[in-house]
Order: sequence, then C-alpha cells, then structure tokens
Amino acid sequence: MSIDVTLSASARTNLSALQSTAQALQVTQSHLSTGKAVNSASDNATAYFASQGFLQRANDLSNLKNSLATSLQTVTSVNQSISDVTSVVQQLEGITTQALGTTDATTRAGLASQFNSLLTQLDLLVNDATFNGTNLLNSTGNTLVVYFNEKNTTALTITGVNITHAGLNISSAANAFASNDNINTAGSLLLTALSTLRTDAANFGGNATLIQTRQDFTSNLINNLQNASNNLILADTNTEGANLQALQAQNSLGIISLGISGQLEQSILRLF
Repeated sequence: MSIDVTLSASARTNLSALQSTAQALQVTQSHLSTGKAVNSASDNATAYFASQGFLQRANDLSNLKNSLATSLQTVTSVNQSISDVTSVVQQLEGITTQALGTTDATTRAGLASQFNSLLTQLDLLVNDATFNGTNLLNSTGNTLVVYFNEKNTTALTITGVNITHAGLNISSAANAFASNDNINTAGSLLLTALSTLRTDAANFGGNATLIQTRQDFTSNLINNLQNASNNLILADTNTEGANLQALQAQNSLGIISLGISGQLEQSILRLF
C-alpha cells in the first residue's frame, strides 16, 4: 500500500523560501569568488557585452602600445647613432686642426690618411645603424611609419636621412692636405656637416617625443577602458559580504521554520 505524503501550505511556503535563499546564496558566493557581479551574458547581457567591447579595444591598443614601444626604440637608436657620427665628425675636425698646425708635408699626408680612414669608419657606423630591419641614416628613401590607433588611420611617417660622408658632403682629404686651402675647405665642409647632424638630431628627437606622448596617451586610454569594463561587471565585495551574512542567517532561519512546520503537523496528527 502506498502512502502519499503531502506538505502543508506553511511547509511549502517555508521550503520555497529556503530554495530561493539557497539560490541567492549560490549567486552571492559566485560574486565573491570571481569578484564579478556579471560573469556571463545571462547575468546582465547589456553590461556583459559592453564590458567585452571595452576589453577588446583595450587588448587591441595593448598590441599597438607594443608597436609604439618598438618604434620609439628605433628612433632613440637613430638619435644615438647620430650622436656617434657627430663624434666622428668632431674627430675629423681635430685632424684638420692638427694639419693646420704643421707645415711638414709628411705629417700632413699622415693626417690626411687618418682623415680618409675615419671617413670609411663613419660610413661603416652609419650602415650598421639598422634597428628592427630599418636604417634611417643611410638613405633618404627609407621611411618608418608609426601608427597611432588600432585602425591604422592616424600615423606618423618618419623619413630617413643620409649621413654617410657622401650624404654629408664631406670629401676625402684633397691633395694629401698639402696646402692650407685644402685643409680649410675640408674644415668648412665639416662645419656644415655638424650643422646638418644637429638639425637631424633635433628632428628625430621631436619625433621621439611625439611617439612617447602617443604611447603615454595609449596607456591612459587602455587604463580607462579597463576601468570602464570593471565598473560594469565587478562586484562590490563589501555589499556582497554583507549579503552573504544576511542570506546565511536567513537560510538558518528558513531551516528552523521548516522544522517547526513539521513539528506542528506531527502535533496535530497525535490528536487523532
């Protein structure tokens, strides 16, 4: 013989409340464990997809930031190489000064040989100034394109320069520096070359500053996007902690209420 067990209205009410409290507890515990109030589209579709959009753009900008860092290092390397070339040109100036300080043809010829050797080293230095596959110092035809947004719609094009000895219009030591005119001509060309190098350094320095500014701008934008995403989905741990305590107390009271309902039903049955 089967016996049907039915619950009283009060017991059903208490059981339903207990189940609702258990579900709320599960949600609150999930919020605390993940730190997020919105973990999926089912929690809040609008907030979830808006948050994902912010994060996706932040990720795209993070890749762009890495590219900016490489470009900045490239331009920084270029400036360092210009500084090194400037040092070589200054050494060449020193040689011309020494040559003017003597009238001995043999000494001047030796200094002229040193002058020409330094020109060769200058060219070798420039041709070795390749960074990340780009050399902006040995040809005006070389360029570096630096993109400033994730869609590549804004950019800076940096045009290369030619600071080989030919590009700087520095000639080899004429006539083995036999006459003062030969030396003075070389000295004049060196002064012009130094002026050109200072101008090039200033231009590349300005480009480096601009890239650094855009890199900082991109970093700030990434942080803002991440904060916007967090504001949409992160849980308030203080509020969730308070909710957890309240729900745990409510759950305990629900269990007690359910037990009391059962005891009342048993008391009524004893009357028969």
